[in-house]
Amino acid sequence: MNLLRKITAALIVATALAAPSEALAQEPFKRGLEYVSFIPKGQWITGVSVNYSQSDQDNYQFLVIENINGDTYSFKVSPTLMYCFKDNLAAGGKFSYTRSRARLNSASLILDSETSYDVDHLYAITSNYYGTAVFRNYFSLGSGMRFGMFNEVQLELGGGQSKLTNGAGEDFTGTFERNFSMNIGLTPGMVMFLNNYSAIEVNIGVLGFGYTDTKSTTDRIYVAHRKSRHANFKINLFSVSFGCVFYL
Repeated sequence: MNLLRKITAALIVATALAAPSEALAQEPFKRGLEYVSFIPKGQWITGVSVNYSQSDQDNYQFLVIENINGDTYSFKVSPTLMYCFKDNLAAGGKFSYTRSRARLNSASLILDSETSYDVDHLYAITSNYYGTAVFRNYFSLGSGMRFGMFNEVQLELGGGQSKLTNGAGEDFTGTFERNFSMNIGLTPGMVMFLNNYSAIEVNIGVLGFGYTDTKSTTDRIYVAHRKSRHANFKINLFSVSFGCVFYL
């Protein structure tokens, strides 16, 4: 009789302990995150960024390089167009054109009082075109509609050409290059709305993979091929970009 009572008590305790677990298993886990339609369906997202820089050197000195005479400039224009096909989800594309030139008339590399090298008549000009497919996922910071963040996935294809020359007269030599590149990247960013239609964006590259194939021809005789690959799995501070975007 005592054994029967002990078995009955053990079953009652086991049932009482199992009941809360079953109740918790039936109830779905909720993180308590509030869904906010930060960018509503049907909005067009457009913008353009333009960068230009120029520098001139006249007897400029930098570390062991002295008497630098030359000039450089770089130019980039990149329009963007995306469509929000679902709340907080947008897809579209970007187009970029870059052009840069560097011209070094003369410079001296001085290592010590007895060792120095002179360089002159260096010229390089490069033009590249890029097309990028973009997918974005937006989410707001809190319940407000002014500040938000986004994750952007990019697939970029592009190519271009460059010309490098050295020397003058009988010592003149030149190289012509054509290149093709492919880049895949993840760039999170932050957006701040100035009003209902315009916003300022900042993004930074975190993860990416790139491939470049270059064919060069020197003096129209010597042909060479160069291939390079790179991967980035960290925050790249050199890829920080700012822009003004319109939400229509």
